[in-house]
Amino acid sequence: MIDWTPDLGTSSRPRYISIAEAIERDVRAGTLSPGDRLPPQRKLAQRLGIDFTTVSRAYAEAQARGLVDSHVGRGTFVTAGAPGRGSAAGDAAGPVPAGIPLNGANGTAAPPPAAPVPGAPDPARVVATDLSMNMPPEPADPALLSRMQEGLSAVSANLVHLLRYQSATGSEKDRIAASTWLSLRGMVPRLERIAVTPGAHPTMTAILSILTRPGDTVLCERITYPGFRSIAGRMGLNLVGLEMDGDGILPDALERAIARVRPKALYLNPTLQNPTTITMPVERRLAISEVLNHHGLPLIEDDAYGFIPPKAPAPLAVSAPDLTWHIGGLAKCIGAGLRLAYTVAPSGRDAFALGQAVRSFAVMPSPLSMALATQWIEDGTADHIRRFIRSESAARQRIAAEALDGFEFRAADNAFNIWLSLPEGVGRSDIMARMAGREIGIMPSDAFTVDGPPDERLRVCLGGSITREALHTGLYHLADAMVPAPYMG
Repeated sequence: MIDWTPDLGTSSRPRYISIAEAIERDVRAGTLSPGDRLPPQRKLAQRLGIDFTTVSRAYAEAQARGLVDSHVGRGTFVTAGAPGRGSAAGDAAGPVPAGIPLNGANGTAAPPPAAPVPGAPDPARVVATDLSMNMPPEPADPALLSRMQEGLSAVSANLVHLLRYQSATGSEKDRIAASTWLSLRGMVPRLERIAVTPGAHPTMTAILSILTRPGDTVLCERITYPGFRSIAGRMGLNLVGLEMDGDGILPDALERAIARVRPKALYLNPTLQNPTTITMPVERRLAISEVLNHHGLPLIEDDAYGFIPPKAPAPLAVSAPDLTWHIGGLAKCIGAGLRLAYTVAPSGRDAFALGQAVRSFAVMPSPLSMALATQWIEDGTADHIRRFIRSESAARQRIAAEALDGFEFRAADNAFNIWLSLPEGVGRSDIMARMAGREIGIMPSDAFTVDGPPDERLRVCLGGSITREALHTGLYHLADAMVPAPYMG
């Protein structure tokens, strides 16, 4: 290990960016060489008088730029591929001052970039984030990130095979991994009933194409997931929302709707429901399953959040297995970029029909994503990600409880959002306008309401790439926006 301390100068850029840039600058200058081990994160944090997480983010940023590699138990090392001093391009054109990028293949110095706006993110590193989505918190722990990257390296050894067309419902190995993951929810279906599908949205579309035709009616919660509303609308289906209480939809309301509108299916998101955060208790699940079994009504069970709580109730698929299409999406419990779901069909024949529908809509789930998910499940990384999301979402709920103390909202320990009731006289459109441009994702109740006028409520997302500190600040801004203020113009 070398005795290295970065020179952070007086830059107004975030500290973690400054440290990553110092690593790159010192590599180019020859102060750091390939193979050098950087100081441990805690030691460097103490030396610089900054928070440990700042150094962790800095090392992760440097790794993303290809400057360093982190190895659990060994440390962080400058990579052999890091840009060094005296490269062929630089030698051909004479020495180039350290830190000046080379311009194309001719090795001449590129013009200096425009000065960054103080506090603005690096444009080269910005990744667009869709704040309309309910996102899990993102892992930043270097050890976990290193473990995730090791799984990606293992998968990359078989790239040619993974670039071929594959089964529309996953290989046997992938379905066995899916079965292992589903067992965390107390499900042990036969392998022939399991399909690996390309995310929850295509899966819902495929299932609805099997169960319904344009003009048919499908039941759902009165306040429901907007993604399902969008899919149903595009397929020409009529959605009827069922009345809810604090435990989910009412069994009597389901009975009456079945008799009145003769639906083709029921859609439910029964665990940490998006957006209300309601988790349907066991007694209500059994009552709903009894109604479904009596009438033979198919259920589309969206279990996107079921893997997060430590003790979530068993899926309805356990008490109504012959009617339930259970969708265990990975977007919320591992990562949305995988675009995968582990789906359990009511029967092997239904799973085959699902595969045919998936083949028509999307050909197949991504083999690269399937291989990575299987690798992470087999080596335990997926469970580490799930546990991180569980603990971090609980921490963010505590932040929300503190920042919005005195306001009315529904929440749950492991939910990624809160369901906020606005104070009397405060409108959702006004708050949306006041909070425009903030890093927090806020959606009005209009997007979720199936029947009746929308309430003055907002879904406030606590996850995504936002840090705890920025979340705290953003929620304080939200609290301030909900307090009527006198005109100051």
